[in-house]
Amino acid sequence: MADKLKVGIVGVGGIARTHIPGWQASEHAELVAGSDISEDVLKDWGEQYGIKKLYVNPEDLFADPEIDIVDVCTPNNYHAPLSIGALDAGKHVICEKPLAPSPQLVKDMIAARDSSGKLLMCAQSSRFAGSSLAMKRELDTGVLGNVYHARCWMLRKSGVPARPGFIMKKHSGGGPCIDIGVHVLDLTLWLMGNPNPVAVTGVAKAELAHQEGAFSTMGRSGGAIPEEFDVEDFAAAFVRFENGASLILETSWMLHQGPSSERQIWLYGTKGGAHLPSSEIYYSDYKTQQHHKYALQDTGDIAKAHALECMTFAEAIAEGKPSPVPAEQSLQVMAILDGIYRSEEEGREVDIAEDAKINAS
Repeated sequence: MADKLKVGIVGVGGIARTHIPGWQASEHAELVAGSDISEDVLKDWGEQYGIKKLYVNPEDLFADPEIDIVDVCTPNNYHAPLSIGALDAGKHVICEKPLAPSPQLVKDMIAARDSSGKLLMCAQSSRFAGSSLAMKRELDTGVLGNVYHARCWMLRKSGVPARPGFIMKKHSGGGPCIDIGVHVLDLTLWLMGNPNPVAVTGVAKAELAHQEGAFSTMGRSGGAIPEEFDVEDFAAAFVRFENGASLILETSWMLHQGPSSERQIWLYGTKGGAHLPSSEIYYSDYKTQQHHKYALQDTGDIAKAHALECMTFAEAIAEGKPSPVPAEQSLQVMAILDGIYRSEEEGREVDIAEDAKINAS
């Protein structure tokens, strides 16, 4: 492709490094610029990847007429203003999850998208794993019938990403609920066909993080939990949907459990059930009173999902397709997560129907 779309990343540390292989492999785009508040980090990053256009101020990157796509990889509380700034400057935007830490901010981003005429996508990498794509294709045939209930969880044992961007609410907007819960919730809703959520009963609390000697074994953040930790370490919810379906979500950075980490999704329908990560479909023949199952072929691995999400976004722009992860679906996710926090504060079920609607005031 002679004229590739030009990409600029905002926030070049951390998760941005998982996006770079996708931009490097894309037939439709190439990485040409970066921006970061740390000039030293930015300089080192530019030297490592051979990027010459380096901006400490992201507004300078937005003003660069060469840039077509802005890839927002900052902590959560900066997603909305940066994405809106890029959209207002006429750029397409792919933004790390969650799209924003509140439903209203997601709506503000959608409004900016509509005004700009550009694409906006939340980087929900779990959708792009081979097992997820295979399961989605199978479920879209209607094999489960009416999906009336789902269970999903993403849980860790001593797996706190103990850095300010994750554990301080002023940067992150929340703890594991909004960090890893967003992954398994988005994937589950997508597999269910994104029914409209209407109510949430939830809890969000820090039961372990502040105990004496609490620690994390996770990567670079291994060691004691910093005193600045002011978010939850556990959250759970029961969600009701407009179509009568229900969902149970559990998420935590630290639990007293066997495996160091665990993620599962169960879907229950009138014709069958489904499970990830086993990629199995279950059904019963009531005439013969026999139970059956079959496994789907996995078409890739989660390590490649971050790259594929970027490649798919660039392809959508180049070929005039819709956003691979519509912001309206990300609004549903954020309405539920925000509902969990509100339910914890109010001690009751909360109505989220209007939060999840684009046309709500």
